[in-house]
Amino acid sequence: MIRFGPAGWTYRDWEGVVYPKPRPKEFDPLVAMATLFDTVELNTSFYAPITPKNAHLWLDRTEFNPDFRFTAKLWKRFTHERSEPWTAEDVRWARVGLGVLQQAGRLGAVLVQFPWSFRNEPANRDHVDAIVSAFEGFPLVLEVRHASWNEPSYYAELVERGLGFVNIDQPLFKDSIAPSARATAAVGYVRVHGRNYKEWFRHKSPIDRYDYLYSAKELEPWAERTKEVAAHARVEDVYVITNNHARGKGVTNALMLKAMVTGQKVEAPETLLREYARVLEPYARPMDLTAATLEHQDTLL
Repeated sequence: MIRFGPAGWTYRDWEGVVYPKPRPKEFDPLVAMATLFDTVELNTSFYAPITPKNAHLWLDRTEFNPDFRFTAKLWKRFTHERSEPWTAEDVRWARVGLGVLQQAGRLGAVLVQFPWSFRNEPANRDHVDAIVSAFEGFPLVLEVRHASWNEPSYYAELVERGLGFVNIDQPLFKDSIAPSARATAAVGYVRVHGRNYKEWFRHKSPIDRYDYLYSAKELEPWAERTKEVAAHARVEDVYVITNNHARGKGVTNALMLKAMVTGQKVEAPETLLREYARVLEPYARPMDLTAATLEHQDTLL
């Protein structure tokens, strides 16, 4: 199954674009996303471990969609804060919330995301090995952004260990890893970040960095790559995540990619269609997201 969805669902600048403004008190953004899509990527898990309480709440709020799965970024303690070794307690806390989602059968993948500065060097390969050992039993997918990782031995190792490779779109600077359609495990993963060259390395607000709207022409190769990943014999599920979240642009592009891959028009919030009519109209028909969301929430009560 190919699942499409955005990274995250709680952004202030989505109001009036993806969600209604003013937003009804009873309107639940996560329910809205599970109405539109079959997956979302958890951002909050990057900043702190998922609590079991939150994991159970998210499961309850999305149970009306039996195809819905979460993917989750691994806590940055393991990928971005590498100056000091992590502790056994760090691992325990990071695993517990992920385990709640996995035990419910609703964890699609754990995204081990490294920055461009993380290069293919012996110490870094040892670091990856340590993470894989610490999170054994979870469906891990690895995202690397530096071109030094683009070598056959790395891909062969992923296949041997059953680790997924994340195919990414990003601004291509010197030594940036290029677009691909690789499948190294049962989970295939595609992740598009936008192409905001100007803001990519400025370390400003993430909203600025990921403020980019793909055109249909730019997305078409990624629709084909998604099909290629899905067609691979070892792949059982594919996740296509749009991380260009500013002002609902990721939602727009996720809907476009879904329509391109399936060959069918999708439903899109009326507000989103008005905002991005030029790119979205050929691929979507309008829906009342507020009414659909509240209807699904009623079934959860």
